Amino acid sequence: MEMEKLKEALHFICSSDFLRMALFWNFALIYSYFQLLKGRIFGSKSTTSFSSSSSNHSSNASSHRPICVITGATSGLGKATAFALSRKGFYVVLVGRSSHLLSKTLAEIKNHNEDAQLKAFEADTSSFQSVSNFRNSLEKWLSESELHSSIQLLVNNAGILATSSRPTVEGFDRMMATNYIGAFSLTKLLLPLLRNSTVPSRVVNVTSFTHRSVFSARFDKDSVTGVYSSESKQYPCASIYQYSKLCVLLFSYELHRQLRLTDGSHHVSVAAVDPGAVKTNIMHELPSYIQVLAFCSLKVLRLMQSSEEAAESVIDAALAPPEVSGKYFFGGNGRTIESSAVSRDPKLAKELWDTSCLIFDELQQTHT
Repeated sequence: MEMEKLKEALHFICSSDFLRMALFWNFALIYSYFQLLKGRIFGSKSTTSFSSSSSNHSSNASSHRPICVITGATSGLGKATAFALSRKGFYVVLVGRSSHLLSKTLAEIKNHNEDAQLKAFEADTSSFQSVSNFRNSLEKWLSESELHSSIQLLVNNAGILATSSRPTVEGFDRMMATNYIGAFSLTKLLLPLLRNSTVPSRVVNVTSFTHRSVFSARFDKDSVTGVYSSESKQYPCASIYQYSKLCVLLFSYELHRQLRLTDGSHHVSVAAVDPGAVKTNIMHELPSYIQVLAFCSLKVLRLMQSSEEAAESVIDAALAPPEVSGKYFFGGNGRTIESSAVSRDPKLAKELWDTSCLIFDELQQTHT
């Protein structure tokens, strides 16, 4: 058994995926921290700090608790974020694939915070039908609970790092569907509820420093749905993961621009957040020896964080004032830095937006 695990690890080490993860991803992470250091020493304009204490999302601002929707809320970063936002006074709506894990998470939050107001919905963000059904269930719950037909915060956190091709019902690559297409679709479907909020609302998209490892990209339909990757002999898991996180960033910036065209008051704002390296189970599909190597090396470099520590960056992005719209949070303490040049290219962002809207419209027509 141990020999098989060792062979599996050695085989992975010889792959291009390992090179990307060990070299490019670590460099990308270190470069992000270098930006923080540079800003601290030289007062770089690219590094800004915001205080979440001035948030418009505080429960004191309204007689009703603000409602927050969190995807991937049953483990790791999503779970830690749900804990934190419940303590901040939010009515937390947890979204996850497992009803068992949802029930377990609800119980754990209640044990730590008796006053927490929680609701759980089972949904798979890799499936458009599931995402659409969730939207319908959410609207029905708001109506039946006599709550205002609105939400104040959407945290698109759900994400996977798959090591094999597993197409969705729609024929999309599952990693692209979960990490990006699902987030895009859910945001589009919930925008009316965000716009209907009586107080400023926010979309927080969880991305990753790995986006810096993408130096050029196409955003045609096959690329965005990951169809081309399923035809490869060896599944390029690292390439697809970093590409999906680049898509999340480009989407965040373009959504910010699109919203500003229709609403200059920042009523619905958008923030992207990179939690850094986090000790979660996202790497559970990688060979066990590779997981240990990754965790140990990042721990030695003091770059590995717990889910609770990393969730602070998500909270910063969620609670910062409306003028943070279009910012990229990294490093905690409300700090923001610049993402890669590729991710800040407005032409690429518009190309991705148009392709994503086309995919979204086709999915809606198919499932109506």
